[in-house]
Amino acid sequence: MSKSLKRVEAALAAAGVAVRITEMPGSTRTAEEAAAAAGCALDQIAKSIIFRGEASGHVVLFITAGGNRVDPGRASALAGQPLGRADADLVRAETGFAIGGVAPLGLIAPVETYFDTRLLDFDLVWAAAGTPRHVFAIAPQELLRITGAHTADFIAPAT
Repeated sequence: MSKSLKRVEAALAAAGVAVRITEMPGSTRTAEEAAAAAGCALDQIAKSIIFRGEASGHVVLFITAGGNRVDPGRASALAGQPLGRADADLVRAETGFAIGGVAPLGLIAPVETYFDTRLLDFDLVWAAAGTPRHVFAIAPQELLRITGAHTADFIAPAT
């Protein structure tokens, strides 16, 4: 079992949340792949989007519904600094996860985190469990609670 998967399992257990982590037969790197594998709606995927804080140099995490896009201007305003692209090395260094498997919890250090309220429209959402093939289903209110995220409006308008 990977170290990343073990960290997610430990974080879920420490939070007192009993969920089953599922290994999917194929990739769940994208929200579309994860929704197909889980057999759920695209917006039921709680995807972890990571930006680099241009002033702080640290990552900022946005947990958003699978079909939504993060608006860089709104996200920067929330973070109180310009946000830019986080490369794979920075994501791994600050979260402990590789891109495509970033879980919303079990990170190796505290990360400023924001939560898309669209996820609260569902009974269950699916999130990455630390690898590109492992996911777990959880009530979105529980996910919000255990991540310590702030609910906020950071979604790009539909085009």
